[in-house]
Amino acid sequence: MSVNAPAAGVNLNEITERREVRECLLWFTREKQWINETHLQLCRIPAPTFLEGERASWFLEQFRRMGWDASVDRAGNVVATMGDGPFVALTAHLDTVIAPRAKDDISVDPDGCFRGPGVSDNGAGLAALLAVARALKTCSRIPGLRTGLVLVANVGEEGEGNLAGMRHLCKQSSLGRKIESFVVADGANTDYVTTRALGSRRFEITFTGPGGHSWSDYGLGNPVHALCRAVTLFAETRLDGSPKSAFNVGLIEGGSSINAIAQTARAKVDIRSESNEKLDELVELLSAAVDRSRDLENQRAAAGKVSAKIKEIGSRPAATLPENAEILQYIRAVDAHLGVRARPDCSSTDANIPISMGVPAIAIGAGGQGGGAHTTQEWFRPEGRDLGLKRILLLLILLMRHGRS
Repeated sequence: MSVNAPAAGVNLNEITERREVRECLLWFTREKQWINETHLQLCRIPAPTFLEGERASWFLEQFRRMGWDASVDRAGNVVATMGDGPFVALTAHLDTVIAPRAKDDISVDPDGCFRGPGVSDNGAGLAALLAVARALKTCSRIPGLRTGLVLVANVGEEGEGNLAGMRHLCKQSSLGRKIESFVVADGANTDYVTTRALGSRRFEITFTGPGGHSWSDYGLGNPVHALCRAVTLFAETRLDGSPKSAFNVGLIEGGSSINAIAQTARAKVDIRSESNEKLDELVELLSAAVDRSRDLENQRAAAGKVSAKIKEIGSRPAATLPENAEILQYIRAVDAHLGVRARPDCSSTDANIPISMGVPAIAIGAGGQGGGAHTTQEWFRPEGRDLGLKRILLLLILLMRHGRS
C-alpha cells in the first residue's frame, strides 16, 4: 500500500483552513533565514556520542527563551513540554558520529549548501525541533488539541550510544508512560517513512595471549592471528534471501610492534537484520567462529595459549509498525495533501524502541536535501525545507487532535 494514500476520515483541508494552523504553516516559509542560522549555530557545537552536554545546555536555553517548560533528564535528554499529558512526542537526536573540530568545519557554499559533519544527520532534525518549538509559541494557539506536546533533543542515538536517550525516555522516565506516539525527525529527505525498525547487535571480540618477541618467542599463541582467522571464518557466512540481513567488521586493533607477538587483538562487529530470530542465528555463528579460531590457534601454538572473549556492546530490537496504525494513516493523509511521495523504509533509528514496545512511532526526514552522512563531507541543502516542516506540524496536529483509539 502506498505511504501517501489518504487516511479515511481525515480532512486536512478543514484543518489547514483554520487561521491558527495557516499562520503556523506560513511561519516556516517566512522565517527560513532564522531557521537556517539556527541550524548552522547548533551544528557548530560539538556533540559526539557520550559528549552531548554542551549542545544539550544550548538547547535547554533555547527552549526556555521561547517559553517552553524545559529541563534535562537523568539520561541527558533535553525535554520541553506544552500542556498536560497524555503527550505526542517530537524527537531528534543530539549526537553526531563525527564532531566538528572548529566552527569553520561547518561552512556554507556560495550556492547556500551547508557542509560539515552532522549538518544533515542530525542538524536537519534538530533545526526542525526548534522551528516547531518557536512556531507554536509565536503563532496563535491551535484549538481542539486533545493531548499535549513534548519536544525531546535526545542523546545516544549514534554508534555505541545504543539509543540510550530513547531507552531512558521510554522505559525509565515517568514522562515516557504519558507519551502516546512518537515522531522522530532524523535527517533531511522527505522521500521515506521509517515504519520498520532494523534490528542490530554489536560486539567487541577480544583475543589475549602472553605476547613476546617475534623471533625468540615464535610459536606462542598469537591473538592477532586468531582474530584474523575469526573474522575470515565469520565473513564466509552467506546471507541470501529474506529476511534481509548484514554484518560488518568495522574496527580491528591490536599489537604494539611489527616484531612483537601481540598480547591483545580486538575487533568490533555490527550485525543487522529485519528479524530478531535471524539476529540470534548470526550471533551464534559469530560465537562459533570465535571459538573455532581460538581452538585452531591453540592447536598450532607450541606454548602460550590464547583466550577469547565476546562482549555485547549494543542491541537494537527489530520491530514493525502495524499496517493499520493510526500514525501511519495520518502521515499518508498529510503526504497526499502536500503532494509528498514517500516510500516505506526499514532503518535503525530512535523509533526502534517505542515500536518494539508497541507504541506508535515513525521516523521521517525534516525537510531539505542531505547526504554524505557520517563523513566529513556531509552536506545539506535547505531549499524546500519548509515543506518538511509543514509535514511534521500537520502530522503532530492530527496526532494531538485524534490520538490513539
